[in-house]
Amino acid sequence: MISGSEIKVLDRNAEYYGVPAHNLMENAGKGVADFIINHLDSANENILVFCGMGNNGGDGFVAARYLAEKHNVTLFLTGKEKDIRTDISRKNFCKLKEINLEIHDMELLSKIDKYLSEKNVIVDSMLGIGLSGSLRAPYSTIVGKINAAKNKTVISVDMPTGLGTNTAVKPEFTLTFHDVKNGMDSKNSGDIKIVDIGIPKKAIEYVGPGELLVYYPKPKKESHKGDNGRVLVIGGGPYVGAPAMTALAALRTGSDLAYIATPKRAERAISTFSPNLIVKDLNSEFLTPEDMPAIRELLHSCDTVIIGPGLGKSKETEKATIQIIKVVIEQNKPLVIDADAIKPVGEQLEVIKNSTTVVTPHAMEFKKLTGSDIPQTIDDRIKIVQAWAEKLGIAIFLKGYVDILSDGERTKLNKIHNEAMTVGGTGDVLAGIIGAVLSKDVEPFNAMRIAAFLNGEAGNEGFKKKSYGLLATDIIEEIPGILKKYL
Repeated sequence: MISGSEIKVLDRNAEYYGVPAHNLMENAGKGVADFIINHLDSANENILVFCGMGNNGGDGFVAARYLAEKHNVTLFLTGKEKDIRTDISRKNFCKLKEINLEIHDMELLSKIDKYLSEKNVIVDSMLGIGLSGSLRAPYSTIVGKINAAKNKTVISVDMPTGLGTNTAVKPEFTLTFHDVKNGMDSKNSGDIKIVDIGIPKKAIEYVGPGELLVYYPKPKKESHKGDNGRVLVIGGGPYVGAPAMTALAALRTGSDLAYIATPKRAERAISTFSPNLIVKDLNSEFLTPEDMPAIRELLHSCDTVIIGPGLGKSKETEKATIQIIKVVIEQNKPLVIDADAIKPVGEQLEVIKNSTTVVTPHAMEFKKLTGSDIPQTIDDRIKIVQAWAEKLGIAIFLKGYVDILSDGERTKLNKIHNEAMTVGGTGDVLAGIIGAVLSKDVEPFNAMRIAAFLNGEAGNEGFKKKSYGLLATDIIEEIPGILKKYL
């Protein structure tokens, strides 16, 4: 079973991985037509197809084209031709004008009863996934009339129109695409048949632009400063560049504010990176438990915490790291644990169990986290990452030639990156992107998926310009262009 949102992700990713949307629509419509043709009792069946104004209607246009080759078909459009919302649906509607097919639109709404009485097969291709609220006219009227018709074979395309509302088509069959949709069962959808529309395996297993398009929360016009995410980066001390890059990546990903809590020795240098950063200097030369009061104060100003970039490995710093993580989790704030923060957490795993936490290890850090070596094969890697994510109740982003992202229940892979992204700082950028998306109230698994695509695509765009001279800061600067391209 799959959600409407995930279907939208797959549709977009299918195109990214080589199967365009018009192919999916063609396969969907032909699959519907093939089922109907193979299950009709007679070649003389009369078919009435109701088509909506979006892509569900487009599937119906394709089905009607194939059905008309063997049957008497009438198509009823629930609006006007000019109101068809997508290009691929519009193109498929235009093809219907070239064949022997009777087409009517909203102007003949009053004659639906006549058409229903004349036809014995009704195809519902009006509304698919994405419906919210109650069913409005003319759909509510048409659905009522379809349900009141006697001795008709009613077939819904992808899902019954109005499913989940008080007024829904009650079909004998539902021909659903790729997988059964959430909420569908035999009581509300009849006999459910799955139609394979050709979504490639890679689009199912790997991340792509679909995650960004579907799950990235675009800012509302009426939003104010801070509404779109406030990130706190705790890092630096022995290293100054890492926390700065993490915070800048968060800002470029769309967080409104980025705070950096860093020891005194790093504060001045980090402050010079950009006036966009809000830098708070801590009391000591390295992060220590004495810095807890200042950290607690900053936590009031943030939605998400990223800890680890450039922290160093002193015992006092590791002790403070655990104390901070405990407080963050107690406050139910999403947390990204990266770089130098991973080792101390691995020694006290109970502190992160069943929390809204993302850990971002590479292979060596994964062993420090879990004590387990990373296997050689991808399948074995998937199993071990998924097992540990499930055991800990967190999300894990294992970085590698093939990234593995899992929350224990769901797993996705990522290969969108390039060999120049081994340069120092790319992990800090990734942590910043994940933190930014978490700050927008996106769940950890989807935040990782968005970040994997956004980081990798920005890296690939930077590689086109800088080749093997690519820097982590180049990736940061490419992030807005990727957002602009795909959102």
